[in-house]
Order: sequence, then structure tokens, then C-alpha cells
Amino acid sequence: MTPTVRVRFAPSPTGPLHMGGVRTALYNYLFARQHGGTMILRIEDTDQTRYVPGAEDYIMEALAWCGIHFDESPANGGPHAPYRQSERKALYKQFSDRLIQSGHAYYAFDTPEELEALRKAAEARKETFIYNAATRKTLRNSLNMSAEEVGALIAEGTPFVVRFKIPEHSVVEMDDLIRGRVVVKTETLDDKVLFKSDGMPTYHLANIVDDHLMEITHVIRGEEWLPSLPLHVLLYQAFGWEAPQFAHLPLLLRPDGNGKLSKRDGDRLGFPVFPLAWTDPFTGEKSSGYREAGYYPVAFVNMLALLGWNAGTEQEIFSMDELVKAFSLERVSKSGARFDPAKTRWFNQQYLLKRSEEQLAEELRIVLNNKGIKAADDKLVPICRLMKERVPFVHEIYDEGRFFFEAPQSYDEQVVKKRWKEESATQMLQLAAVLEKVAEFEPVALDALLQQFIADNGLNTGAVMNALRLLLVGTSKGPHLSEIMWIIGREETLKRISAGIAHLSQITQN
Repeated sequence: MTPTVRVRFAPSPTGPLHMGGVRTALYNYLFARQHGGTMILRIEDTDQTRYVPGAEDYIMEALAWCGIHFDESPANGGPHAPYRQSERKALYKQFSDRLIQSGHAYYAFDTPEELEALRKAAEARKETFIYNAATRKTLRNSLNMSAEEVGALIAEGTPFVVRFKIPEHSVVEMDDLIRGRVVVKTETLDDKVLFKSDGMPTYHLANIVDDHLMEITHVIRGEEWLPSLPLHVLLYQAFGWEAPQFAHLPLLLRPDGNGKLSKRDGDRLGFPVFPLAWTDPFTGEKSSGYREAGYYPVAFVNMLALLGWNAGTEQEIFSMDELVKAFSLERVSKSGARFDPAKTRWFNQQYLLKRSEEQLAEELRIVLNNKGIKAADDKLVPICRLMKERVPFVHEIYDEGRFFFEAPQSYDEQVVKKRWKEESATQMLQLAAVLEKVAEFEPVALDALLQQFIADNGLNTGAVMNALRLLLVGTSKGPHLSEIMWIIGREETLKRISAGIAHLSQITQN
């Protein structure tokens, strides 16, 4: 009988969650849901020196915003609680002791200063010092001491670590669901520390023990953990446990494809790399987030899903349910996935376009309220109808359509130079007189009026429309003029024409 799929996302609370981490969580979630399995959140906080206050809460909030929910977690509990490694501290030592007793691990009493001296000496010889089978026989560890000596040192409180004893002259053969067969010679591996002098396990020991105890069937994690795979496989073998299946995901690359995507790239090129905004509690440094930038979580998730995976079809827009049905590790790429900020904006626009104008109006109202701007409710829906095709974000409906809410404070110099002619002021004054008397101030009637005005006076359509747009908007952009006039109303339209003529006449005279 095939065991029920159990996967975990196991972040460390050392700072904000990178979008690469969110993708790892997403792929685990999709895999679990597709197989009717269990999704676990485990906080790996064994490295207390790197713990950042607020990071754990940030991780949970970010994943919840993305719609990635957990069956077992520090918040939800579960049959394998606790799900925070610092709360599991007491159980790791017994497994460290078991490895020592079976001969798969040993005590090492080398001081940091002694090891640093060995590294520098190796560098001087243009070599690299590795704590392994070739060197461990000459160093201060229990392999070279009697049991009495070891016991005495421990009793005296001499600091020590527990290291894994990598087998000599051996080969580790592993299968990765994405990368296939992986073969590594043990001569290339070092005797990693499993248990530290502060009484806490390292990632390697705690990770393996917890995955086993929590009955994890598939470990889906980032490519950066691929070098640790041989050690982890050897640990499973040393304990006599069946290893889970492994899948190592490709890196997220910079927009130019050169190197791993980092926060610095986002700062430099102007896009977020974190799902939510983050303020460093130590430095006060602020980092932008996708939520605060105006992205819909579904758009962010959709974009992330396709960074390194494809469904084998032309489809690009997926709901979470559709992703669950379509996802497969077999279609995850081995090579890095290049991040495209422009494509990310495109994804958000697709979801914006799918929303009703009423939904967008509600979202726009929040944006306006935050800016202290009041707008008539009956005008927000038509504003969203006119602007939704033009912008990828709701807040840009205001940014790009500010003229709906306030008169121009300035006029585009290039447009003035090109579109405002000597006769423009006279023509606009004549048009204002007609607009003041029109009975129905609504789009169809205003369109007819403009056409009639141009025909009756033998004017150039482009000249009239461009001059009018300049007065109402301040530039040459924007939706249909009759719609703008209808939304801002007769009084505001006439006020803008008058103010614009006065301002531009003064400029042109000077």
C-alpha cells in the first residue's frame, strides 16, 4: 500500500521569507493537495544566533496571504507536535548519542582557533582544509582518544561538537525526482557537525530526525540543499531508516539570468523579492512586498508557479485549484528560472481584468480613503470601467486617472508646445459656452455636441480634442473625453477649461 503523502515546508526565522521560499512552499502544497496528502509547517530555529524577532510571524502571515494553508503547524498543532524545533530540543541528543554508540559519529574537541589555524595553513599550501577521513585521525576527537579521556573531558565541561563519520572510500547513490540519479564519492564530503556545544542540533541532524518522526514521504526543497543530500542519505542509512523521496527545485535567477535572485537585485531594479513588506528589527531597513505593491495574491502565486514549472500547454492563468490538478514534479525544470518583473505585472493585470467593475470600485475606494480623497460612489464604477484596461494595479487607476479626482496642477510642456495653438483659447471659450447650455451632460450627448461644434465652426477635430484634453487632464493621455466630462461633471469641466485657458495664455504670452 502506498503511504499517504506527507510533505513539509521548514523555513528558518532568520528574516523575511524570500519569494524563492514561497515557491518551495507552494510546490509542496500543490503536491500534497494533488495526492490528498498532508502539508506541514515546521519552524527550524535551531540556530539561535541567527534568530530574528518577528520573522516567524512574518512567515506565517505571508503564506496565509498566498493561500498556502497547513494541516499541521505551530499554530494548528497536530499529532507530531511541537512543530518548532527549539521546543523539540530535548529529543535530539538521544539521536546524536545513538549515532555515537553505533560508530557513525564522534566527539570532536577541536577549538575554533585550532581549526582556523589549520585552514590558514592549508591556504598557505594552496589547499583546502576538510575535516574528513584524511584529517580526523590526527585531530582532537574521540576517534583518537580512549573512552576514559573522552569521559574526563566531557565531565570537565570541555566544549565539544558531535561530527558525523563519513564512510571512507565509498560512493553514495541517490535518486532525485527532478534531477535523476546522483552519485557522489565520499572523499569529497566532510564530517559535518550534527550537534553543537550549546546543546542544539545543527540543521542536518534536526532535519533528518524530524522528517523521520513526522513521517515525511517527500522532501521538496531548493537546489541550495543539493550538496547536503549525500550526508542526509548517509544519516538515514546510519539510523536504519527508510529515506523519503527527494526533489531539489531550480534556483530563481535575476532578470538577466546571471546568478541567484536576491534582495539587492530588487532594490537595484525596483521590484519586491518578498511577499510582504518587511522592516528589519535591528537596522530599521525597509524592504518592499508584493502585497503592499498592490499585487493580488492569486497573481503572485500564479506567477511563482510558472517559475520553474510548466503544464505542457499554452495555458498561463491558473487558479489554485487548477494548479493543484495540473502540477507535477516531472515537469519541474532542472535549470534555473529567470524572473521577469514585466511578466509579473502582466499576471496581475490579467487578474485585475477578471474582476468586476464593482469589485474594483470597492478596492479603489480603499486607495482613495487612504489618500484622504472623497469621490462619489456612483462615479467609481465607470472610472474603473474606463481605466481597467490601462493599468495592472488598482492603485494605478488613481495614479493614471488622477484627473478624475482633481484638476490639473500643471500642464505637460511638450503637449502644450505641440497642441496649444494661438487660436486654441478662443475655440475653447466658444466650446465652454456651448457646454454650459447643453441639456444632457452625458457621454452620448456630449459626443454629438463636440462633433456638431467642430462641424458648425469648420474646425480641425484633432486640434479641438487635443486642446480640450490638455485643459481637462493636463496632458495628452486618458480615456474618451466625453466620459471624462460626464464623470467630473459640468461645473468641474467648465472650471477646468477656464483655469486652463488662463494658465496657458499667461505661459504663451511670456
